[in-house]
Amino acid sequence: MDPTTLTPDTPMGAILEALPGARRALFARYHLGGCQSCGFPPEETLAQLARRSGELDPDEMLAHLLESHRHDQAMLVSAVEADEALRSDEPPLLVDTRTREEHEAVAIPGSEFMTGELQQKLFAGDPGRAILLYDHTGRHVLDHCSWFQGHGLKNTRAIEGGIDAWSRQVDPSLRRYRLEIE
Repeated sequence: MDPTTLTPDTPMGAILEALPGARRALFARYHLGGCQSCGFPPEETLAQLARRSGELDPDEMLAHLLESHRHDQAMLVSAVEADEALRSDEPPLLVDTRTREEHEAVAIPGSEFMTGELQQKLFAGDPGRAILLYDHTGRHVLDHCSWFQGHGLKNTRAIEGGIDAWSRQVDPSLRRYRLEIE
């Protein structure tokens, strides 16, 4: 769904499909959608959610979601753009945010697996260092990227589509996979 066609009468399921970071944005500003007590079913509209959550303004909520989406898009780079950056004279640090098992099974060459030790090293180092994060399909990487940026690492970006996009757009020899539970 095209984000420009969203209205307060759009069901939340369609909003989450069009704006992948919508749940994070709703939780950050309104404390909605992050847990069972403040969650919402996919068929509930934004207007219905606003009404039952204390008469919030659904138009303002939608504007916030669209602005958050624009911010999310600015954090993303395509797999091709990431490949170009990694081939530059000053390549970014490439960090895998998936599980250890996934990283050991298949990883983008040259990437480091995210550990607590690596996080501490990054937070103690140069806050301007270029960092590229990736996950499996891009589903969770914006959350990680926001977290890094929120902790002062403002030059952190995320590979849109994750390692799956990398294997389709950059390196077809990299084995693709799917998870049974994601």
